[in-house]
Amino acid sequence: MIDVTKMPNNGRVIFGATVTVLNLDSDEEQTYRIVGDDEADFKQNLISVNSPIARGLIGKEEDDVVVIKTPGGEVEFEVIKVEYL
Repeated sequence: MIDVTKMPNNGRVIFGATVTVLNLDSDEEQTYRIVGDDEADFKQNLISVNSPIARGLIGKEEDDVVVIKTPGGEVEFEVIKVEYL
């Protein structure tokens, strides 16, 4: 098991990170935690590392803007905050 609280806080989105993003299309803020497939529960904002949103966010930093292909079409997100909780 990875303890993200012991990882260097360099502001990059990694597995286990909690990420707050701004949906630039709807102007809504959303917070997700990137978890393994078995832990994923979208209703609790736990998204699989293999989901389109997580794949698009991995490696990004605060203030980065990313376009992610979702089942509903392309969505533009800005990374607001990256935390290792």
